[in-house]
Amino acid sequence: MRKIWLIIKREYVTRVKTKGFVIGTLIVPLMGIGFTALVIFLVGHQSNQSLRFAIVDNAGGIAPVVVGGLDMKLPSGQPTFVVTETIDRPQSPGAVQDGLRAKVISGALDAYLLIPKDLSQPAELHTKNPGNYALFGPLTAALDQALVEVRLNARGIHVDDVRDIVRGADLQIIKVSKQGESVEKGQTMGVAVAIVILLYLSLLMYGIITMRSVLEEKTTRTMEVLISAVHPFELLAGKILGVAAVAFTQFFIWSLSLALLATYGAALSAMAGTGATLASIHIPAGLLAAAGVYFFGGYFLYSAMFAAVGAACSNEQDAAQLQWIAMAPLVFTMLIYSMVLNDPSSRASVILSEIPFFSPLLMPLRISLQTPPAWQIALSIGLLFVSIVAVIYCSAKVYRVGILMYGKRPTLPEMVRWLRYS
Repeated sequence: MRKIWLIIKREYVTRVKTKGFVIGTLIVPLMGIGFTALVIFLVGHQSNQSLRFAIVDNAGGIAPVVVGGLDMKLPSGQPTFVVTETIDRPQSPGAVQDGLRAKVISGALDAYLLIPKDLSQPAELHTKNPGNYALFGPLTAALDQALVEVRLNARGIHVDDVRDIVRGADLQIIKVSKQGESVEKGQTMGVAVAIVILLYLSLLMYGIITMRSVLEEKTTRTMEVLISAVHPFELLAGKILGVAAVAFTQFFIWSLSLALLATYGAALSAMAGTGATLASIHIPAGLLAAAGVYFFGGYFLYSAMFAAVGAACSNEQDAAQLQWIAMAPLVFTMLIYSMVLNDPSSRASVILSEIPFFSPLLMPLRISLQTPPAWQIALSIGLLFVSIVAVIYCSAKVYRVGILMYGKRPTLPEMVRWLRYS
């Protein structure tokens, strides 16, 4: 046990002191802070400049209704839209458009709206800034209201307020759970996808780190010295646990940063006037605990596989070609996770989330969307840890044979034969 502890200590101290670990640990929280600040800015930012535009009404009678529907105000109290002029049924449409186009180019106007004579044809908004989508919605709604009013009047139906009549229904989604009900604004889907991506990247990253650690010592012949002092299984266990300690340190720092970001980010967004948007994002403590359990279960499972690949290879090129053995289940999980995302309680989702190679990603996804029965969670954890023992046992056999083999490119059938060695 003392030898395993020494290996764990060496792996941990060596990796924690590297610049890559420090930068990687700090950059994720900093990116989170930057992203939150950007969201607060974008959500709370509104232009304080009115949109100046003219209306060319080739149909006649449409422009006044459009102007009446544009009654929005900016935070400064100024009108959002300023109609500088309306031109009703011009005699020379081409000349009028040329003049308005020149004003748009010179900056005297921001845009001009062209209403066709045939109302079955699309209207046109000519502008230098086609990316200002925030203003296109209200303008389209006002134009729709005007067209509906004209069509009703043409049929002898006179309505005072078309907007109230044609207004659609607002559908509010309420998530029902054992803890109660909450308004759903997409936060559940966002948290679920974020957890899957974070777990996928973390498992892949630390698995490759374990593989390269083994490969580095093998290529530098350090392995021959280590094997003379420790048993191969002790060396494998020490490496896996050492890198796991590094992963736990980084995972703890990221989780603490996430908790602080969620707390103070909501407060900052409330101060900026957008608290209702970000305050609705809530990550239950049970979900974080489940994500941690499945992260470390998945880490031990995949790191043992990556360590076996590193022990079987003699150089980076061979490892790059053979690491698909360990990566394939992770990649396949990312290909099928959308199916679980759409229906987390289906039979296929339940079965796939119980398979140990898929459960580290799929079960946290199901828990974040719609918490499954406790027996399904317990069964998946039990199967996962039984598989960890089996995979580590098999990887130790491959590891014991492969760490001292040089110059020969391993094949999958050959690695299978190594498992039969006593």
